Order: sequence, then C-alpha cells, then structure tokens
Amino acid sequence: MILEVAILDVVPGQESDFQASFAQAQNIIASMPGYVSHDLKRCVEKPSRYILLGFVSKRLYELVG
Repeated sequence: MILEVAILDVVPGQESDFQASFAQAQNIIASMPGYVSHDLKRCVEKPSRYILLGFVSKRLYELVG
C-alpha cells in the first residue's frame, strides 16, 4: 500500500462549502482504480488548511510505472 498526501488550502471563510463539496467528491475518489481508503483532516493551527491522506494499491504503481 502507498500513502499519498495532499495539502489543501481553502479560501478562509469557505471551509463549510469545501467540506460539503468534498463530501460529494468522496464517491468519485473511492471509485478510482487502486483506491484503498482516504481520510480528510483539518489543520489545528490553520483552520482553512486540510490534509488529505489517501491509500492506494502498490499494484497500481507497478502497472503504471
């Protein structure tokens, strides 16, 4: 399994809109080839920053790479 990390900076004041949009996007993320799981965390120090942790199959990287 491979861990992918994305830092997502949201325009301050639009966090609620981002969270609602991300809730809808989760189905798209979960349908991607090699998907295992993901987790979205909100930064404590900067509330408009989120960290997306995604686990994908190592096999996917072997096929692509």
